[in-house]
Amino acid sequence: MKAAILTIGTELLMGMTLNTNSEYLSRKLNELGISVMYHSTVGDNEDRIIEDINRLYEKVDLIVTSGGLGPTKDDITKEVIANALGLDLVLNEEVKLGLIERFKKYGRNITENNFRQAYFPKDSIILDNDFGTAPGCIVKKGKKMALLLPGPPREVNPMFENYASKELQKMNKNIITSKFIKVFGMGESKVEDKIMDIVENQSNPTIATYVKSGEVLIRVTSSSENEEENYKLINPIVDEITSRIGEYIFNYEDMSLPETTINLLLEKKFTISTAESCTGGLIAKLITDFSGVSDIYKCSLITYANEAKVKELNVSEQSLDEFGAVSEEVCLEMLDGLYEKTKSDICITVTGIAGPNGGSEEKPVGLVYIGIKYFDNTFIFKKNFRGGRERIRMNTALFAFNEIRKIVTT
Repeated sequence: MKAAILTIGTELLMGMTLNTNSEYLSRKLNELGISVMYHSTVGDNEDRIIEDINRLYEKVDLIVTSGGLGPTKDDITKEVIANALGLDLVLNEEVKLGLIERFKKYGRNITENNFRQAYFPKDSIILDNDFGTAPGCIVKKGKKMALLLPGPPREVNPMFENYASKELQKMNKNIITSKFIKVFGMGESKVEDKIMDIVENQSNPTIATYVKSGEVLIRVTSSSENEEENYKLINPIVDEITSRIGEYIFNYEDMSLPETTINLLLEKKFTISTAESCTGGLIAKLITDFSGVSDIYKCSLITYANEAKVKELNVSEQSLDEFGAVSEEVCLEMLDGLYEKTKSDICITVTGIAGPNGGSEEKPVGLVYIGIKYFDNTFIFKKNFRGGRERIRMNTALFAFNEIRKIVTT
């Protein structure tokens, strides 16, 4: 089944309200095996809504709308859908009585315009709204369907989860299964180049690449009547991609690089400590984003100033004067000092120039030294990252996580 999502509301076009419904509904429809082909947003204008609905019905079987189900004059989604499908709007007495009772419960008198919410295209499946007054509905005529949902996400999400998804599941035979390949150290364009022939020769499964915070996600998705058949189609594709870029793959789930690395350390019960300069605690933040790390995370130091490097990590002033704070020598002394202080199984130190100022011809912005001590093994990495300050800091942190991941799994 092919679907389009049509979000309705002038406030969306004006940027007054963030459109989270499209993202949520796309994800949920795909989980049901319904392929979302189009996203569209239109204001509260009858002519433009009609134009969008007619255009989309030429291309898809199902239109999912959000918004325009309320009691006011500009809430016209049901009227427009009914006209597009050639159906009459009819009063649902049960919904009308429910509205009256709801208003009584809250000590309010119901106004006549609220009864607009009790009218639906003929033969609609009514979807209860547990968090608002406007019920949704599913309308079907011939091969065309519409799922009409309210606008507020706090109403849309439970209505879809509790009612709409169950009805759609009855109508759609296929299910969608996805397998993920997470990549670090190879850019999206390079990944695409390596697998382009696979992408171009596939229709089921489909292959798509996405960039997520310095990582690349490859999603391999198949649609069939059961999950077992889907995996029969997916697994050979995943194996072929792995044979081409396996050294850059860090996970086969949609899990971030920091989480992948932290899970490894938790599993192996390796303790870790960090001392950061240019990243200013970013590595510590990414570690402590995950619960349970108190079992392994012993110490975090932000030794931004040279005085802190000397005081906290016993870096020699002579090294700072001779080589500068951003140097292999200072990074190594930071590493030794951190280990002496914490005796952790893994120690990480970072010193660099995140910019935008502070660089020179000899030491440009983006120059970073990352030190890792893994039991008796010591590694110092010199990197020249590109981009703005935040990108340099994030790439430094991710590089450190990836090297730890590789070291502990070797």
